[in-house]
Amino acid sequence: MNTKIVKTDENHIDDIAIKEAGEILQKGGLVAFPTETVYGLGGDALNADSSVKIYEAKGRPSDNPLIVHIASMDALPAIVKEIPKEAYLLAEKYWPGPLTMIFRKSDAVPLTTTGGLETVAVRMPSHKVALALIEAAGGYVAAPSANRSGRPSPTLARYVIEDLDGRVDMIIDGGEVNIGLESTIIDLTEEKPVILRPGYITEQMLAQALGEVETDRTLMQQHADLAPKAPGMKYRHYAPKGSLVIVEGREEAVVPYINAQLSEAKAEGLKSGVIATEETKDAYLADCVKCAGSRQDEEAVARSLFRILREFDEEEVQVMYAEAFPRDGVGQAIMNRLLKAAGYHVITV
Repeated sequence: MNTKIVKTDENHIDDIAIKEAGEILQKGGLVAFPTETVYGLGGDALNADSSVKIYEAKGRPSDNPLIVHIASMDALPAIVKEIPKEAYLLAEKYWPGPLTMIFRKSDAVPLTTTGGLETVAVRMPSHKVALALIEAAGGYVAAPSANRSGRPSPTLARYVIEDLDGRVDMIIDGGEVNIGLESTIIDLTEEKPVILRPGYITEQMLAQALGEVETDRTLMQQHADLAPKAPGMKYRHYAPKGSLVIVEGREEAVVPYINAQLSEAKAEGLKSGVIATEETKDAYLADCVKCAGSRQDEEAVARSLFRILREFDEEEVQVMYAEAFPRDGVGQAIMNRLLKAAGYHVITV
């Protein structure tokens, strides 16, 4: 397959390219496109064959649900059985935006799109290119992250090209994304709303809108035996090619510990890397030290994380260490992604 690559951004949307991309999706093809979170790999959400193609292109397990992207609230009733009051409250505050809500699905949504579940995950992105594409495609676009399954999610089109060139019909290059972590996912099908994946919309923000919310117990733990209720809950995600270890503890203990491990790696002839912060970047002795940003700016850290993991792969880093982050606010989302990338390998010092 020859993959067509087009460039367009939010400030100068190429209507001809968007029209062509929409036609590809309507005919059952695949288009990778930018959103405010990460790049998505789009197919027609109501076409079972399109969803199968998404799984095949990504090498993604078919029981890992896809997110249906819509461009307006008017599109929601056709794909869900009911819209609870909580959904209206959240949509008013956070749609369009980086929030995915889980509903009981209608018969219009094929089981291939939902990973065999009777529920459907729905999001309305805020990225203008994404919204234009969804409308051009007929209103319903299923789109997981546009990477090969298990790899770090792409925040730049060049990483999409690296993973999916020759596997999809078109890649829309919209530049670097704004947030850098996938959307928050909240399940509205239970008695109480449950957060299934943390993101830019934090637990505190959701609680302010809804009152009480719960957090799924598997967010910071490995539970490979559980059936995934939402994207990313079961399978290994975000992993670099080398080994990654997270080190928790006070800075005065973390830095010396990591440096000792770096010395051992050097003695073994292994290329090393560290995901550091502005406060500690000059203290490490790794071959590659990547600064994710200041600890006072968690949004910058979130935006940098997947790019850094990709850069380590490009530089053929074999052994990596990452500082841990607070597990609240946006830090919860950062640690969720880091833990998955590291295969839950954490050392406390």
